[in-house]
Parts: sequence; structure tokens; C-alpha cells
Amino acid sequence: MNPILLALLASGLISLVSLLGILFIKIKKNRLKGELLTLVGIATGALLGDAFLHLIPESTAIINSEKTGLMIITGMLIFFSLEKILKWRHCHDIDCNQNKELVWISLLADSIHNLIDGLIIGSSFMISIPIGISTSLAVFMHEIPQEIGDFAILIHGGFSAKKAALMNLGSAFLSVLGVLVIWLISDIGKIRGELMAITAGGFIYLAASDLIPELHRHENKIKQSLWQMISVLIGLGIMYFLL
Repeated sequence: MNPILLALLASGLISLVSLLGILFIKIKKNRLKGELLTLVGIATGALLGDAFLHLIPESTAIINSEKTGLMIITGMLIFFSLEKILKWRHCHDIDCNQNKELVWISLLADSIHNLIDGLIIGSSFMISIPIGISTSLAVFMHEIPQEIGDFAILIHGGFSAKKAALMNLGSAFLSVLGVLVIWLISDIGKIRGELMAITAGGFIYLAASDLIPELHRHENKIKQSLWQMISVLIGLGIMYFLL
């Protein structure tokens, strides 16, 4: 099957995750917080697993290890710069208190984030279908808690559930645009090693600066800490079995 069609299918399905917020809106807050943290842990393991088990080894097989390291750092700096410039803020909690101005900034940042997801998914499938599948799965796991959190931001910002869902969905579908942009770049295969390393850097940055601090913020008891570690290992395990 055509890699771009697979990438479009993957990004389209991942975009539908943005509607999950509606399903969770009536669940009790304490229960939902626990479930979201489990998803954050799995997403952490999946992002790190995809970076270290799939993307970096594949990159070093194409380009030398020194260049791979430089591209990993480049990926981390790209995501760091975007976060600084756009006030990029991920929310994995249902108590995201945001004023109207910050709600729009958050929506803009999330839109660009989704566009980048599409670029990552598209380029991954152009490199190889197995890399595309593992990367899409890692993005999918990260999107679940993030999109529920983004939905919560819009609700706290005063939007109705219907309007919040539609705005979140519209933002999510920018990932499809990202895939189309990659499709228009015909020479993407010439820099596939660099792209994998940059993607790995972005995934490492997201896990280290966004997801892991979120787990630490909610770490209160030994039992919770143990479950967080288990959830991270589940994410890593999924990536390992995809090798």
C-alpha cells in the first residue's frame, strides 16, 4: 500500500482522538485523573521506546553516530524553541485553569503541534512502513491524554462541550495537512536518517520536559509511584515488541 495513504489514514485516525474529551466529561474527576496519569505513563514509555529502540538505531544505520547525535540535539532544540516562542503548554489534567487569552494561545500552539505530528508521521512512513507504524503508535499514545487535557482547557475557557469538541477536532486535523506537506517534498528519502534522529530528539524532549514532570507532579504515595513506573514500562514494552 502507498506509504502516503497509510500516513493519511494514521493521521486521520489519530485526529479523532480529539473527540475523546466528550466521552470523559461526565466521569468523576478523581477517577479521570488516575486514568489520565496511567495514559501519560504509557505515552512516556512509548515515546522513549520509539526514540531509543527504533528511530536512533535506524538513523545510525544510515548516517554516522556523531551526525545522529547532532540531529537528536537539533530535534530537542526545535521543540524547545517552539515551546518558548508559542508558549506551548500541554495539559494532562482536567483542572487546567486558563483565561480566554491563554485558551487561544493554547489552541494555536496545539494546532502547530498537530501539524508537526503530521510531518513526523508522514516522513516516518516515507522512510519505511514499520517505522511509520511504530511512530504513529507513539504519537497516538501521547495524543490521548493531551487531547483530553486540551478539551478541558477549552471547557474551562468558557466554551460549550460541542464547540470545544469541534475546535479541538479542527486543530487535530492539521496533522493531515502535515502529511500532505511531506508528500509534496519528493526528495524526503535523501534525508531520512536525519529526519529519524530529529524525530527522536523531539520525542525525547516531549517525554523529558512534558510528560515525566507531569508524573512527578502527581506522585504522592509509593503505590502511585510504582504504578507510574509500571505504566512507563508498558509503553516501553509495546515499542519493544514492535521491533
